Amino acid sequence: MTPLEKRIKYKFRNSLLLAEALTHPSLGHETQRHHFDNQRLEFLGDAVLQLIFTQHLFDLFPSFSEGQLTKLRSRLVSREGLNVHAVAIGIGNHIMMGKGEESSGGRTRSSTLADAFEALIGAMYLDSNLETVRHFVLKEAKAGIEALQSEPMDVNPKGKLQEILQSISPRSPHYSITSQTGPEHRKLFISQVSWEGKKLGSGEGKSKKEAEIAAAADALRQSLWTVR
Repeated sequence: MTPLEKRIKYKFRNSLLLAEALTHPSLGHETQRHHFDNQRLEFLGDAVLQLIFTQHLFDLFPSFSEGQLTKLRSRLVSREGLNVHAVAIGIGNHIMMGKGEESSGGRTRSSTLADAFEALIGAMYLDSNLETVRHFVLKEAKAGIEALQSEPMDVNPKGKLQEILQSISPRSPHYSITSQTGPEHRKLFISQVSWEGKKLGSGEGKSKKEAEIAAAADALRQSLWTVR
């Protein structure tokens, strides 16, 4: 098994499908030779992911309307959301790409990683079946789905901040309560959110959760993180 197959715990019967999923279009453009690339598998993988998440959310939120389910699904299949999974399995280390694309940061570019993850899903689907892919996808997306269950509202600053930051680094943002004032029945909490040792924002609220949400919203407004 290749290192990537070991990480995803799936052995491809047709290794060419895996190779195709990991081939960036820049390789063919740079060498001026005909190479297959992952664009067709990306198209297929996107559809497979949409189906898996649509059915899972349909069962998970029986009282939600079509519009609400669509918004929840968009959070799971967004570029930021898919990039979290791509980073988690280290797919960027295995993509075959042109030297120019690699030197310009292509191996860590969120769009490249998200596309490669979709292509991998398409390849797994062709190599196995929908149930096998469903098991893998829902396992990888467990944290994201749990976040939807705990905070399913359209406005979810903490979830959005987490998606953005984990598209850059696997480390999660850290929230801390820096102060609390007022009588017991009317406390005011101030929270600070930091990431990789850098303060990103702060906010206040009548509960710790409210303060953390306000801090995440402040961080999104300031956008102080830097893409490496």
